[in-house]
Amino acid sequence: MAINQAINHPEVNFSEEGPVRHLHLGSEWIQGSMLLDAPHVLVHEYIQRMMAGLLFMDPASIGQRQALQLGLGAASLTKFCHKVLRMQNTTAIELNPQVLHACKGWFALPNDNPRMQVVLADAAQEIKKPRWQGLIDLLHVDLYDEEAAAPVLDSADFYTDCRNTLTDEGCMTVNLFGRSSSFQKSVDKIAAAFGMDAVWAFKATREGNTVVMAQRTASRPKRELLAERAEYIGREWGLPADKWVRVFKPVQA
Repeated sequence: MAINQAINHPEVNFSEEGPVRHLHLGSEWIQGSMLLDAPHVLVHEYIQRMMAGLLFMDPASIGQRQALQLGLGAASLTKFCHKVLRMQNTTAIELNPQVLHACKGWFALPNDNPRMQVVLADAAQEIKKPRWQGLIDLLHVDLYDEEAAAPVLDSADFYTDCRNTLTDEGCMTVNLFGRSSSFQKSVDKIAAAFGMDAVWAFKATREGNTVVMAQRTASRPKRELLAERAEYIGREWGLPADKWVRVFKPVQA
C-alpha cells in the first residue's frame, strides 16, 4: 500500500512480512519496522542499539529526561521513548509529511500530546534553534533518503550542532549504513565535533548497520557499572543490553 508522492518527497509505502510491517520510501530499502501485535517493541538489532545512551545514565532519572529523533522512520524510537521509557518529553523531527501520515495510520504513532511531538522541518536547520540547545539527553540520528546510500546529513558542522543540543550527560547515537558510506570518514567527522575520546561504536550488525555513540562529556564507566545498568535495561525495558556491553567499546581504547 502507498501514499501518493508529495512534491519533492519520495512515495511512502509499506509491506508486510508475517508478523512484521515495514516502511519504505518508494524503494525496497526498509526504513523502519513494527511488530503488528507489539507495536512498541524495537524490531531490528540496530534500532535497539540506538538506545545505548541508556547505559550512561542513572535508570531512575530517565523519566525526567528528554529525547529527540532526527528522522521519524517508522516511529519506533519515538514510540519507545514515549510509551516504554515514559520520558518527560520526546520529539521527532521529520522532513516528509507523508512519513508522519504513514506513521499515524500504519505504525501506531499517537497524536501529539504534552509529552510527545513531531516537528515537520529540516533537521539540519531545526536543531540550531534555541529551543533545543543543551536540553536533550538521548539524541537519535537516522537520516536516509529513499536510496539508503549514505546518511543525508554527515558533516562535522552538523555533528557540532547535534552536540550543542545535548545536556552534559547527553548522548547521540547515529545509524551508519549504506552502499557508498564510509564508516571511518563518518567517525572522523563525529570525532571532530565531540572529541575522539567521546566516541563509542558497536560492531556492525549482520545487515551492515553500525551504530556509533558520542557523549557530550566523555567518560569511561567501569564495566561493572555498565553491566549493572545493562541488567536493569533488559529487565525493565526488554532490551538486550547485556549483549551491548560485549560488542560496544570506545573507538580509541
